[in-house]
Amino acid sequence: MPQAPEPEKLDVVALVDTAERELAAAATEQALREVHARYGGREGAIKRAVQAAINAAPKDRKREVGQVGNAALQRIEGAFEARLRSLGDEARTRDLARTVDVTLPGRSHRPGHLHPITHARRAIERIFAQLGFTLATGPQVETDFHNFEALAMPPDHPARDMQDTFYLANSDLLLRTHTSPVQIRTMLAQRPPVRVICPGTVYRRDDDPTHSPMFHQVEGLLVDEQVTFADLKGVLLHFARAFFGPATTVRLRPSFFPFTEPSAEFDLSCVFCAGAGCRTCKNTGWIEVGGAGMVDPEVFRHVDYDSERYTGFAFGFGIDRMAMLKYRISDIRLLYEGDHRLLEQFP
Repeated sequence: MPQAPEPEKLDVVALVDTAERELAAAATEQALREVHARYGGREGAIKRAVQAAINAAPKDRKREVGQVGNAALQRIEGAFEARLRSLGDEARTRDLARTVDVTLPGRSHRPGHLHPITHARRAIERIFAQLGFTLATGPQVETDFHNFEALAMPPDHPARDMQDTFYLANSDLLLRTHTSPVQIRTMLAQRPPVRVICPGTVYRRDDDPTHSPMFHQVEGLLVDEQVTFADLKGVLLHFARAFFGPATTVRLRPSFFPFTEPSAEFDLSCVFCAGAGCRTCKNTGWIEVGGAGMVDPEVFRHVDYDSERYTGFAFGFGIDRMAMLKYRISDIRLLYEGDHRLLEQFP
């Protein structure tokens, strides 16, 4: 039968000596804790050696062996705590020894900058406010009724395919494809006259240098008695000259939109070449920027407006597009990358 080791001769003695030397030599708290974990604690080398000695000892010696082992572990804990306090004292001494040059200038904070889209949106809002348009907003998650049906686009209408819509699963909810639903909500909430612009974020399945799946759009609506297509062109011309400069002009081309009739695409004289022809305008002298037209009576029917008494016009264009033209930004993705080199140009 094997003889139990004498308590005073347990092989943990050498481990304790080694551990104390390494604890004393640890120069940082991290190194100190690594040494402590290697020798002390429940999984340390000393605990394993003590447990092995207890397992090998006869019953009448197990308690005695365990007491010697506990004393060894307490010794390690004491050495660890002492060295930890010593490292803390050394750190405080170094902090107190530091000198501060109070004559050095303070560190200034870099000022923040408004995003170019924010600049463009605020300018657009100011310009239309001069014409009496008020601001209207609505939810970005819309119903099919407000986004399509009330705008004369029933479920089988082909214009829905052009929108490339993000639908929410198993519901008639979607991410709005334009801010026209805000016009519907406004007309449902008030009677004519109505004169609003509706800026906001919209979503479509686009992703290329000039289109983004999420972008910013502003739409305008004016409904009253005796509103004409000439009024629409006058409003667009005022905006173009106020935003890009007095030399800018507007061209309207026949087009189709399901919620306006007649409808038109509106172009601006090229802001880069002043109509002379360049790469940006493809040598035409014109840049396409948005759509417009007279509100279709079918839309008035959905909001219970008398189309025999009231007429109105609506228009819409991308705020991102306007920012790109005004600030000469070639790729729409630059507006969303958060590059400070771009943002710092717009204090």
